Amino acid sequence: MFVHLIVIGWLYVVVMMAVAEATNTNGTVLGAIVTFLLYGLGPVALVVYLLGAPGRRKAIRARELAEQEAARHAAAAMEGGEPAGATVGKPAPGGSERASSASPDAGGEASAAAVPPVRKEP
Repeated sequence: MFVHLIVIGWLYVVVMMAVAEATNTNGTVLGAIVTFLLYGLGPVALVVYLLGAPGRRKAIRARELAEQEAARHAAAAMEGGEPAGATVGKPAPGGSERASSASPDAGGEASAAAVPPVRKEP
C-alpha cells in the first residue's frame, strides 16, 4: 500500500512539472510530454516492475506447488486402481455407452480418432 502512495505522489509531481513546462513562455507541449514520459512513466514503471518481482516469484512457486500436488494426487489415484476421472467400460450418465471425453489421453495413450494435419487446397 505504501508503494502505491509513492507512485501516486510522484506522478502528481511529474504532472505538475509537465503542466509548468507546457504553460511556460519558453516551453512546449512536446517538452511537457517528454517530461512526463521520461521523469514520470518510465521510472515509475521500472520501480513498480522491480518491486513486483518477489510477488511474481511467490505466485510462480505457489502455482508449481499446486501442480506438483495435483500430480501426486493423480499418481496416488493411479496406484489405487483406476486413473482419476476415467470412465472406460462404465456407462455414461446419459445412459449411452460412450466414455467421457473430458481427458482423452488420461492413460498416456494417443486418442484413437486423431485428425490428420492435412489442409485442403482452395
